[in-house]
Amino acid sequence: MKGTRRSCAAEAPLALLATGLLAAGLLAGAGTATASTAAPTGVRAPAAACTSGQLTADSAQRTGSNGVRVTVTNKGPKPCTLKAFPTVGLAGQGSPGSNKGLSVVRQGQARTVQLPVGGTATTTLTFTPVLGEADGYCASGGTPTVAPTIVVGVAGGGIQLAPDDGGDFALCGNSVRATAFR
Repeated sequence: MKGTRRSCAAEAPLALLATGLLAAGLLAGAGTATASTAAPTGVRAPAAACTSGQLTADSAQRTGSNGVRVTVTNKGPKPCTLKAFPTVGLAGQGSPGSNKGLSVVRQGQARTVQLPVGGTATTTLTFTPVLGEADGYCASGGTPTVAPTIVVGVAGGGIQLAPDDGGDFALCGNSVRATAFR
């Protein structure tokens, strides 16, 4: 009988220890499962892509004799994201049929820009310069193109802009170099 008692006495603490470890393991596992299914605090869903109705621009700021900077502003009502290069066309030459689309040579890589309401993103456009004074000429021998406004395409729409100095856009060729919006 002594052997039986020792066996029961020895088994009882082991059973309690095993039960305690098992319960602790289950609780630890439950805690881990709860933590992995809970949403992280402070993390927001990404903003939707900007639409043309959200973005505005006032003018094209000269950055030298052959470039302009265009800044778009998110006027709301919600934050949005922009990951794009602009499209560009010459406009304001009397009729929409006279507008001239330009080939955009992309400079750099597009990255996603988060635009809160009131936030801005900027692109820089660089044209092949017209040389000389007054009548000007192109180094290529081509004829310069002059237009009072450009249309910058962004987020599925177009924004017609004039240079901030009141002048015209003048360029040689049919292309423009553009950075992605930043």
